[in-house]
Amino acid sequence: MQQRLAIIDDYQDVAHGFADWSSLQDSGVATSVFREPFQSEDSLASALAGFQIVVAMRERTPFPRSVLERLPGLKLLVTTGMANAAIDVAAADDLGITVCGTPGSPTAAPELTWALLLALARNLPAEEHSLRAGTWQTSVGMELSGKTLGVVGLGKIGRRIAAFGQAFGMEVLAWSQNLTEETAADAGARKVSKEDLFRNSDVATLHLRLSPRSEGIVGERELRLLGPEGLLVNTSRGPLVEQDALVRALKDGWIRGAALDVFDIEPIQPAHPLLSTPNTVLSPHLGYVTQESYRQFYGGAFEDVKAWLDGAPVRVITAS
Repeated sequence: MQQRLAIIDDYQDVAHGFADWSSLQDSGVATSVFREPFQSEDSLASALAGFQIVVAMRERTPFPRSVLERLPGLKLLVTTGMANAAIDVAAADDLGITVCGTPGSPTAAPELTWALLLALARNLPAEEHSLRAGTWQTSVGMELSGKTLGVVGLGKIGRRIAAFGQAFGMEVLAWSQNLTEETAADAGARKVSKEDLFRNSDVATLHLRLSPRSEGIVGERELRLLGPEGLLVNTSRGPLVEQDALVRALKDGWIRGAALDVFDIEPIQPAHPLLSTPNTVLSPHLGYVTQESYRQFYGGAFEDVKAWLDGAPVRVITAS
């Protein structure tokens, strides 16, 4: 019996360029690609009815229990990366759905983080826009050398950011719930409290996984502590920051500016208030969107599907 595979959220229509999906026809698998985001659980469940295999790109589409229960034919759910907070893995286990992950690039997100920070510090988007409009030099930027960088979350990405900060001559502070002084020192940072990090940093950058205990971890108090000359960078997950507080911080000058690659709802809606706030550099969640990263994501997903078809799944993600 032929099986059906859905590659979803292929926004740029590039999945077929990074893996030979058509070759799965020899294994009796028909592949379909969905480019547009699903607008509701109903539309998602309707579109994926009849598919046994789904390849999801990061956390673009949530798969809570309520959706998984409406997909009785689903047997394999592949996520790019080895963690996906948008998938209820426990529910998948209960329903007999195998969840597999893929390798990912360790450098794509840190490089974009630093690009956004530099662009914000030197007002590059605004200066480019004014230059194209015929104006010459409209703002005065800030240098990073000699400033203090606060890294919230010192995992794989946070450690790279700490190293970038040191290379630019910055003092590096770090905080997360379980961070030790030894781990911070090993990354070239000094462990401080969350309050002290925001009070003493010129730049605060977020590198935490989204979870119930990290959601809204940056709110009005932290933004006010960062101060009118402080910069906030978030390339992790939008809900780490209280969105209403961030909008007010930018409009009322609690902070100097923010560089954001992630938002509370993605894709961001045209009327979202952050699109009209001043002193921002915004990008559409490009942290992992590189050729090198996609080769690992889609190539790994292809390997997952082949291994599952052969009866020997690899990189299986479980709830325990």
